[in-house]
Amino acid sequence: MSTQQNPEQWAAVDDYVADRLIGEDEALDAALEAADRAGLPPIAVSASQGKLLHLLARMQGARRILEIGTLAGYSAIWLARALPDGGRLTTLEIDPAHAAVATANLERAGLADRVEVRLGAARDTLRQLVEEDVEPYDLVFVDADKPNIPHYLEASMALTRPGSVIVVDNVVRGGRLADEHSTDEAVRGVRQLHELLAGDKRLDATTVQTVGHKGYDGFTLIRVEG
Repeated sequence: MSTQQNPEQWAAVDDYVADRLIGEDEALDAALEAADRAGLPPIAVSASQGKLLHLLARMQGARRILEIGTLAGYSAIWLARALPDGGRLTTLEIDPAHAAVATANLERAGLADRVEVRLGAARDTLRQLVEEDVEPYDLVFVDADKPNIPHYLEASMALTRPGSVIVVDNVVRGGRLADEHSTDEAVRGVRQLHELLAGDKRLDATTVQTVGHKGYDGFTLIRVEG
């Protein structure tokens, strides 16, 4: 097997990058350890992906960030650290146990004052945010159940403004994104996302394939144009 197709090599490159460009981080390491102790699934973004989110938020100059799917708060820590003074992150989580772990992790990281963890099904909490007529978000990170991705895109558009950025994780699904005959609801959800993006001139987007500790997957990067 060539190194280009070897998951062990992909992970080794991830480790190389993390060692040199990220380094050890007590709060992030503690968040992962807490998630493991609580029995949460090991599906948080990798360190390099977390750093990418952090850099995107800083490049965007984001003061308001929305995250759909909190899990243990690992990516929330990366995003919240990118906020300027007075910035705010709202993160949505359906599972009370996950939300409790995330809240503790954010408090340990010293970020509780700039993060709100909203508990409930994302379709409901997103509707609440729309009804509250909240100030538009500068960046939205979508990392939740894939069958509902089209709905999350629609809600994100109602909660952003021209110039806002939306990032959707885990959209390549090991290459199954290209399988038009798939009956997998997650694959169908991310394929519908791409059909919506292709037909909506208010959005400009691309999808990038990735490999690493998380295997073979990818993310969609979207700019709201109008």
